[in-house]
Amino acid sequence: MAHFLVVDDELSARTTLALLLRKRGHRVVEADGVTTATKRLTEEVFDLVVTDLRMPDGDGLDVLRAAKTHAPATEVILLTAYAEWKSAKEAIRLGALDYFEKGQEPEELFHRIDIALAGRALRRENQNLRAQLRERYGLPGLIAQSPTMHTVLDLVERVAPTDATLLIQGESGTGKEVIAKAVHHASARAARPFVAVNCGAVPETLLESELFGYMRGAFTGAAVNKLGLFEEADGGTLFLDEIAEMPAALQVKLLRTLQSGEVRRLGATQPATIDVRVIAATHGDLAALIGQGTFREDLFYRLNVIQIVLPPLRDRREDIPALAEHFLARSAGKLGRSLRLSPEALERFLRYPWPGNVRELENAIERAAILARGDAVEPDDLPPHVTAGIQLGPSPALPRQISLADAERAHILQTLERFGRNHSGAAEALGIGRTTLWRKLKEYGIDR
Repeated sequence: MAHFLVVDDELSARTTLALLLRKRGHRVVEADGVTTATKRLTEEVFDLVVTDLRMPDGDGLDVLRAAKTHAPATEVILLTAYAEWKSAKEAIRLGALDYFEKGQEPEELFHRIDIALAGRALRRENQNLRAQLRERYGLPGLIAQSPTMHTVLDLVERVAPTDATLLIQGESGTGKEVIAKAVHHASARAARPFVAVNCGAVPETLLESELFGYMRGAFTGAAVNKLGLFEEADGGTLFLDEIAEMPAALQVKLLRTLQSGEVRRLGATQPATIDVRVIAATHGDLAALIGQGTFREDLFYRLNVIQIVLPPLRDRREDIPALAEHFLARSAGKLGRSLRLSPEALERFLRYPWPGNVRELENAIERAAILARGDAVEPDDLPPHVTAGIQLGPSPALPRQISLADAERAHILQTLERFGRNHSGAAEALGIGRTTLWRKLKEYGIDR
């Protein structure tokens, strides 16, 4: 069902079209001229406007301009007489979707309307998919209330459009791969592959063939040619996680690839040119490893063009309420439930030191969402080690000024801005219905 505005100064033509559209299940508002139509367009958002071109108080081009001013996504179809085709073409130039010559079969008009609505639905779906990508990978989707993370995201935003090699350092679970994906999806390489490999998780004997590929017959069992991850990531980004675990011999080959922009498969006689942005990450102290002789200093400087250091969650406690609400909304949505954090549960989260960082918080929230008996997550729903490992007594790092209501209000505002104040998209991302979102906007005094 779509929302239509039908504009025509001729009563019989207007009411006939409106009646036919209503029979097809659509909602229809009628306007008898440009003045009335312009007023309606300021009051409501329509999916499609069907307007006559010539009217006593103006023309369809005026309606078109008003529609595009107040709701650019609204489609407009003009009804014209044969002699008005030049004005109709001008309307197309100004943004009209189509024009329909009066006197043709009405079914042809409805066919064009169906095409227009299908195209609008497809564009909405694409916008939602892009919004989901931004939610998951893009900079607007990275939740940050703390000054340290705002500094990190400012740096990410500045380096993402470049091809600079990055080195991301931080404890396990701080979100190094999330940052790498955000950089990739905010860059000109976003349409090309993002390929990730954990250098510490692949056996040393296999890592070289994984990264660089091999030719048929290069070794026993090499029955076919195989692309390496560098070639798979051509045009995109290669994320080398736990780079400190890379064997010394491979460090030499990696350095050569970074310097030359070429890779040579095992068994190949000629190198292949590649265009790959490399982002490396580690939880280790590369400077200490250089001193121990287990990591090459020249490779460190080649990787460390831009360094991003992610703080542990215990040093950015201001982010915990918004992160917790974000993960809870996502987990509850998967379960088909509507859940909130009780103040007591949030207090436990704020006091726990989170040695596993954001990953541990996400897992704890998922468990709590599954076990919650009512509509709120209570301390009893939290993992035992979280409640057993809380910091007793007052903590100077504890952001006591952030209440649960403040955290929820901030998270709703952040989500609304991320979706351009589109209520449907924001409600879906928050895991709540539009009615619930409207109620919360009213409750928190947020301008809709």
